[in-house]
Amino acid sequence: MKKSGVASLTVFVAALGYFVDIYDLQLFNLVGEKSFQGIGITDPKQLADLGYQLFLWQMGGMLAGGLLWGVLGDKRGRKSILFGSILLYSVANILNGLVQDVTQYEAVRFLAGLGLAGELGAAITLVSEVMDKEKRGWGTMVIVTVGALGAVAANLLAKSIDWRTSYFVGGGLGLALLALRVGTFESTMFAKVKESTVAKGAFFSLFARGERARRYVCCVLVGLPVWFVIGILVKFAPTFAKATGVSGAITSGDAIMYSYIGLSVGDLLSGAGSQWLRSRRKVVVAYLIATAVLTLAYVYWPGLTPTGFYVMVVLLGGATGYWALFVSIAAEQFGTNIRATVTTTVPNFVRGAVIPITLGYKALEPMVGAVSSALLVGALCVGLAMVSILLLRETFGRELDYIEGEEEGARLEAHGA
Repeated sequence: MKKSGVASLTVFVAALGYFVDIYDLQLFNLVGEKSFQGIGITDPKQLADLGYQLFLWQMGGMLAGGLLWGVLGDKRGRKSILFGSILLYSVANILNGLVQDVTQYEAVRFLAGLGLAGELGAAITLVSEVMDKEKRGWGTMVIVTVGALGAVAANLLAKSIDWRTSYFVGGGLGLALLALRVGTFESTMFAKVKESTVAKGAFFSLFARGERARRYVCCVLVGLPVWFVIGILVKFAPTFAKATGVSGAITSGDAIMYSYIGLSVGDLLSGAGSQWLRSRRKVVVAYLIATAVLTLAYVYWPGLTPTGFYVMVVLLGGATGYWALFVSIAAEQFGTNIRATVTTTVPNFVRGAVIPITLGYKALEPMVGAVSSALLVGALCVGLAMVSILLLRETFGRELDYIEGEEEGARLEAHGA
């Protein structure tokens, strides 16, 4: 098959995989309370506590999975990890529809998180390495744009079918996707590194040099505003709607759906913009500024109708639609021998950051109120992201066929070190 055909098929499979990934990730938020009631939990306080408890189990799985799949991706290959993660979270989805008690639910959410952790990083790494360096931004744009629509599908199905059936649908979609496995190909960049003796997937080597550690930490910090918006502004949309006097009912489920519609459009535009401007950094800076402005509008615009409020949610989701660029930047910052580890751990550490972000918001809320608490936490997230993206080097069109450490060694040799 021609290189263009390999790239197109890889993008197609990766996009569908991420669609199911986001479907499951948001489905748990949408049907959580119904599912708890379905296994016999009815006390309001227990319902609230259980939601957070299971969220922590899921995030624990994602953090562990990010490291596991990333290291395996650099040691075993991108293709096998992509489909291994899809298989795991598909089976976990089906098991989720069969749970009968809290212990089972905890175990299954951990397994789901473990599987969900690998798909995006493996997909972006593989696509970045099989596409032409001048065009790979289009591939990652398609993956995240299509994937974000998984949240829309989850919301629509959660409203119309039983919660157990919703999980079965997600699992079935993932298993059906595995049938496309025979048509995808491994990265030739990885194939070359696999035959070498260079260390592969050595996570702690990221912190062996100060400059390398700075790059890695900056990659993580760039993504914080995305999950600040999703985890605080969107998740607690009814709270902010009440604070600004919205004249009607607002639900978290609809807010999540509309934010992901905006995020999908935002990813489409940010990916195209980075290709047209031939720059990742310029587009991310513009999106961070838009996030800051729209956050202020979101929490201060008085007297909106529910329709007007949801329009604001769409715009806010669009302003954080640089997730594809964020993950691409991480992939393009590091060599082939550590790229999958970076590209898989970075987005999962950002997802995991929603825990301290939420704890910070909740800690400040009793003292300063919901609006001021959100603004303080948001200012920190956006500020750290802005500084980080300015510290990272531009990677548009950068050649990725190299071993991490080669450039550092060349610089040291040139300076007589």
